[in-house]
Amino acid sequence: MYFDSTLQLRSPRLVLSPIRASDGAALFAIQSDPAVMRYWNHPAWTDIQQAYAQILDDLAALRAGTQLKLGIREHADAPLLGICVVFAIDADARRAEIGYHLSPLAQGKGYMGEALRCFVDHLFDDRGLRRLEAEIDPRNAPSARVLERIGFQREGLLRERWCVGGELSDSALYGLLARERGR
Repeated sequence: MYFDSTLQLRSPRLVLSPIRASDGAALFAIQSDPAVMRYWNHPAWTDIQQAYAQILDDLAALRAGTQLKLGIREHADAPLLGICVVFAIDADARRAEIGYHLSPLAQGKGYMGEALRCFVDHLFDDRGLRRLEAEIDPRNAPSARVLERIGFQREGLLRERWCVGGELSDSALYGLLARERGR
């Protein structure tokens, strides 16, 4: 799949655009926060070099067409608030997985629901995907609410799926079909 490095998606309050090399410090601030990473599949970062290495990987994946990570911002030149990512893209089945997180300072403002709705619309309408999936820790009630508000349905549970920092956690699987989404 081809991804345009100049892509800009707009919602009423947000701009989503590919992650940039200059996002390293902001990405580190988000992903080094234990509260943000509480339900993620790896522990909070401890070294800013992890952010720069991740961004290099993200930009290579964008060029290869295997992943699209978009930064969430209040306007095109604003600091990074969070990310939305599509990965595990199966072009033949027209399905993919999504992930997301948001800075604690941006939480509770409805930003993630707004960003995900915009992102999902792009993936279905512009990229031709038929199905999207999200895997979340079932203890993460705010994440489940965001997914359900935009039409995702809980489809299953994988018990003891992850071991992060010595703690076992389950994964709730959510899915959304293009033909079932609410507008």
